Amino acid sequence: MSSVPAQARALAVLRSRPFLTFAVVAAVWVVASIFSRGFGAYGHLRYLVELAAVIGLVAAGQTFVVIAGGIDLSVAAIVTVSAVGLPLLGWQADPTGLSAVLLVLAMTSAIGLVNGLGVAFLRVHPMIMTLAMATFLQGLLIILAGGSAVSVQNPLVSWLGNARPLGIPAGVVLWLVVSAAVLVLMHATPFGARVFALGANQRAAELSGVPIPATTIAVYGISGFTAGLAGVLVLGMNGQGYVGIGDPYLLASIAAVVLGGTSILGGLGTYAGTMPGAILLVTITALITVVNASPGWRSILFGSLILGLLLFSGREAARR
Repeated sequence: MSSVPAQARALAVLRSRPFLTFAVVAAVWVVASIFSRGFGAYGHLRYLVELAAVIGLVAAGQTFVVIAGGIDLSVAAIVTVSAVGLPLLGWQADPTGLSAVLLVLAMTSAIGLVNGLGVAFLRVHPMIMTLAMATFLQGLLIILAGGSAVSVQNPLVSWLGNARPLGIPAGVVLWLVVSAAVLVLMHATPFGARVFALGANQRAAELSGVPIPATTIAVYGISGFTAGLAGVLVLGMNGQGYVGIGDPYLLASIAAVVLGGTSILGGLGTYAGTMPGAILLVTITALITVVNASPGWRSILFGSLILGLLLFSGREAARR
């Protein structure tokens, strides 16, 4: 008798979007390794996961926002704020560089909270609010940094971008730690339940006692924090920050979220699917590079992928 529920649970896992996305990633890696020499080497696959860690960090907060029924178009600008602002916040009295990292993360979290305040209390549509914030931040960065790149002199950031503890990139370790925290917060706490309720039906959630403004503000604050953390990582990996360094991560974060099975209309999804979604996006980019596709074709592919995923997600939501 007990084996029947166990079989049902196993079948549900095999049919779930996160598992299917992981399976697609594995299949693509195997096929690419057969037809492209060196693609399946450990060093190359490790590098792909390291690149996916940046997308995964940005998409962590984006997953919360999308499940709550919103969207954050300011994440790319926040990544840039973190990568450009951190080198300017160095404090000579702190040789570890930790104080500058904490300060920039507090700043990016505050930006996210402002987004949440605008959505929750001013009733500005999330797309408009976050797009306006992104535009404001881009203008501010141009004024402060101009067209010049700023080099990182922070020991902690440099370690994060280059260290290989036990052969694993420090950025990947960071991503795994953040992923575990996100999954626990999303699926094992009352806050996570409130986020799902908010995205499924805001009116019903309000009648059930869910604090709508506080939950909305919190998810955008989380998005600002994880985007800022991604900016710290990308700064360490590149060794310098410049205006526009975060631009590739806006569409990538949305695509990873939806590719992992999260409904763009909110109320349904999991970060467990976003994680392989980020790896799959990086793998697709790597395959485009292997065949020497132009940046134009790369943009066409990402745009087509996102449109297709949005249409598919919309149809899924309509059937619910």
